Amino acid sequence: MLRFIALMLLVLPCVIAGYGIKLMRDTIMQELLFPWPSLAIQFLAGFILFVAGFSFIGGFIFHRDRKNGKVAPRFQKRPKKDNPH
Repeated sequence: MLRFIALMLLVLPCVIAGYGIKLMRDTIMQELLFPWPSLAIQFLAGFILFVAGFSFIGGFIFHRDRKNGKVAPRFQKRPKKDNPH
């Protein structure tokens, strides 16, 4: 059950990003959808949804790979220095 919940948490940002792409495509095709008052706002909302969903998935993959040590050395966590002061 826990894996199913985790899968749904990853599917939701994909759906959000897909809806953002759909909004941007509809704007290019000059189709104004119901809740949006203008094409510019519709495109901006689609772009924000796309970036939000895409960045969440990218951040998740980056965090997982960093935890497993599969990233380049410049992206690995640096050990914390003990500050005597």
